[in-house]
Amino acid sequence: MNKKHTMKAITILWIGALAAISAGCLNTEHSASATGERYPWKKNIVTTIFWIGERPSGNNPVPNRRSSWDKDWSRSYGGFDDPNPAHRSNYIPVKFTPLQNPFYCALPYNDKSANGHRPEAPRVVPWFKEAYQGPGVSTCKDRWVAIRKGTRTVYAQWEDAGPFRTDYWQYVFGNERPKLNLNKGAGLDVSPAVRGYLGLNETDVTDWRFVEFSEVPRGPWSTLGENNTFVISDRKTGRELAEASKPAGGRAIAR
Repeated sequence: MNKKHTMKAITILWIGALAAISAGCLNTEHSASATGERYPWKKNIVTTIFWIGERPSGNNPVPNRRSSWDKDWSRSYGGFDDPNPAHRSNYIPVKFTPLQNPFYCALPYNDKSANGHRPEAPRVVPWFKEAYQGPGVSTCKDRWVAIRKGTRTVYAQWEDAGPFRTDYWQYVFGNERPKLNLNKGAGLDVSPAVRGYLGLNETDVTDWRFVEFSEVPRGPWSTLGENNTFVISDRKTGRELAEASKPAGGRAIAR
């Protein structure tokens, strides 16, 4: 083999090695995504408490009888989510059992507009394509979020837009920090149940990130709510088991 052909062979091998390295990097990235690293932690975020049925106040100008995605939020929940610890037990109000997950939160973005979705939503919401169910359905509502304080991590579902803003995708999905507002630059609102599990003050600091449902462990956040993915999944599994136990053309076999 002459010198020219030798250099050509070396070049081909070099290009092949680079391709293999690139493929390895891509595979590593895919694996990291599968282990939950797709959504990084947003650290040291000022966190405040809000609750379904909360009345307007100086630092909360909007009543929480309704959410950005539910005009009858209080009714859908089943009542007033009383934040007074003396009126709560096992993370829920003592007067009723919530019809929705009591572990909920709000982030300052709403993907919906009056006539469908905001124009940037398909581009900025990472799961938009897989979650899309038509122009009338939010792709953000009910999404799971991990929230941690110290060594404790709680899991909540995204149920409202706020605090204060509903358009701040650069923070919610990007790398920007929350802007200053009436609540010391708060970038996350959490429910009384989340407060109780993490032992938060009325204004505190937490870390948070989005998580896939497959990453969420069982806990007090997995037991209640018509909107709760765990409850929906368990009911589906129960129906499938019931169907599987039926003889052909007959009723379920008694156990």
